[in-house]
Amino acid sequence: MDGAARGLIDAFQERFPDSACAGVWRAPGRVNLIGEHTDYNLGFVLPVALDMACYVARGPAAGGRLNVHSRNMNDARSWPVSALPTLQPSKDWSDYVAGVAVQLVKAGYPVEPSNLFIHSAVPFGGGLSSSASLEVSVALALLGDRVMDRVELAKLARRAENEFAGMPCGIMDQYISVFGQEDSALKIDCRSLEFEVVRLPAGIEIVAVNTMVKHELGGTAYRERVAECAAAAEAIRRRHPEVASLRDANLDQLELIDGVPRQRARHIITENRRVEDFVAASARGDLAAMGALFVASHRSLQHDYEVSCEELDFLVETATAIPGVYGSRMTGGGFGGCTVNLLEPGTSARFQEAMAKAYRDRFAIEPRFYPCKPSHGARRIA
Repeated sequence: MDGAARGLIDAFQERFPDSACAGVWRAPGRVNLIGEHTDYNLGFVLPVALDMACYVARGPAAGGRLNVHSRNMNDARSWPVSALPTLQPSKDWSDYVAGVAVQLVKAGYPVEPSNLFIHSAVPFGGGLSSSASLEVSVALALLGDRVMDRVELAKLARRAENEFAGMPCGIMDQYISVFGQEDSALKIDCRSLEFEVVRLPAGIEIVAVNTMVKHELGGTAYRERVAECAAAAEAIRRRHPEVASLRDANLDQLELIDGVPRQRARHIITENRRVEDFVAASARGDLAAMGALFVASHRSLQHDYEVSCEELDFLVETATAIPGVYGSRMTGGGFGGCTVNLLEPGTSARFQEAMAKAYRDRFAIEPRFYPCKPSHGARRIA
């Protein structure tokens, strides 16, 4: 049992003194190396699971209720388990927990009266998938000793976010939280839901930099991009019925799309190609090519997909001017959150010092840095 599990058990017992802790479950956050906004277009993504994770301790509860306490939020919720089939969203953090419970009941896995104590080391709003790590860890805790197919677990957690929390995300975040592997990225085919293990060049350092901002238009813009991509695919499909999604489209077909959806489609088509090229560059240890693909991805997200922001652009420009940085790009939904950076071994301290000074001078904000060590996926740890 690791220290995180032991500490969470102690906190659980303090919060729920009449309930014996039955176990602790862990699910990691993620950083996506490349393949942004391609998952809900059934394309390719290349994330790694992080050693930062969400932890959930569970024990039995009296009174037929599901009781939840979040240490991060310093807040609690409680619902009768009998009410889960008809539960409505509250439009706050608890929807990610309640949504999972609702989906488990719908899938034929009754939720037993339980006490849950939650602590997450994944930063909220940082683009490192705190929501998916919460969903997956809660699902495993509520399943307990019951076994669910791992792909079905990822799909269930995604449904909780889509249908209950109301965010039309793809499956990448939940999938990598379930299937992550140490020291490797996963190239995920978001249509077939199969993956390929991608070994990264030895010694390379991956560091995420948090802008510490999250612009409000992000949630609305995400839904707009989903709709614009669907419109682009539909425009192509009128002439080419075999194009089920932008995954199937090519650059020659862009002339069939009018207006802004054409820009969105160009990003998705070229980003899928960049994932393939990045995997090939990684296999031959071509760090310069990997870094160039990072920057090309960011430019596409900045100009064609229009989900970047001034802070993200500044961090990318600053990082790519620092010796020892192969490449930098925004990662996650956009409009704030994190950049991800590929560094030469041994340059992280110098990189962080230079980035922090430049960002403070420009925005009067202290950025946060997260060394990204590829980690294993969700599991019971105690």
